[in-house]
Amino acid sequence: MAVLITDTAQIQVKDGDSIIAACEQLGIPFGCRDGSCGTCLIKVIDGMENLSVRADAEQAEIPLAQNQRLACQCKLMKGMVKVKGEFNF
Repeated sequence: MAVLITDTAQIQVKDGDSIIAACEQLGIPFGCRDGSCGTCLIKVIDGMENLSVRADAEQAEIPLAQNQRLACQCKLMKGMVKVKGEFNF
């Protein structure tokens, strides 16, 4: 089992699973769920190497910094990843 962590909580995620449900439980908002709106933008504090490679939507739609990902496009492959929601309403 992998672990997704924020400043306030952590949730176990099955190795190789999408992190959408875990992020929702941790309070990270979602909009479109297909990588075009940017609502689920997260900053990866630690463990970027444990996430899946960037999806096409992450490379084409929204310019991302080196430490940013769209949670709707990520799978947690193994280990631990610490994130922080970046979207501001």
